[in-house]
Amino acid sequence: MESNNTGVLFDLDGVLIDTETQYSVFWGEIGEKYLGNREEFAARIKGSNLSTILNNNFPDPDLQKEIVAQLDDFQANMSYSIYPGVKEFIQQLVENDIPMCIVTSSDDRKMESLFEQQPYFKDVFRNIITGDMVTKSKPDPECFLKGAELIGVDISNCFVFEDSMQGIAAGIASGATVIALDTTNSREAISALTDNIISSFENFGVENMTQYK
Repeated sequence: MESNNTGVLFDLDGVLIDTETQYSVFWGEIGEKYLGNREEFAARIKGSNLSTILNNNFPDPDLQKEIVAQLDDFQANMSYSIYPGVKEFIQQLVENDIPMCIVTSSDDRKMESLFEQQPYFKDVFRNIITGDMVTKSKPDPECFLKGAELIGVDISNCFVFEDSMQGIAAGIASGATVIALDTTNSREAISALTDNIISSFENFGVENMTQYK
């Protein structure tokens, strides 16, 4: 694929869709049920793919199957709401011929549930990197490097939009320009990693994005 000048790599949850609060409840309940730890566990695993969460915290194969079954049921019934301003910003990227990719720790089953509720994402995103496609979870930069390769843009010319601390760290480690959203973590916490922080995509366009380069 021929390289373009600029590319955009989007994390999914907490960036394009408003689901992080729901996941915090789910993983908090899992942490409390199996580890006796609610808030700390839910915060610690944000940005990690499912394989990493299970292998690092629940090594028993039978317990892993039990948790996966609970997660599948939860994701099939959760709400996938698109954040305000997201569609308008994506439309600007399309109009400016800027290639884009979703880079998420979610698995293929979760993506199918998303597409059922929000077919818009399946229509506009031809390039998606899921947690099933990488061997190393965030904060390792592998997922963003693969996303840049998929859209044919050098990672140094890519903008990464992230909300989790591990995701922000992964974007920075990849060599991309990271723009963080304070939808999940406070602006104060994020500022320890980057000063490039926005609160939403409302009234945010391509010109605003390029000012962060």
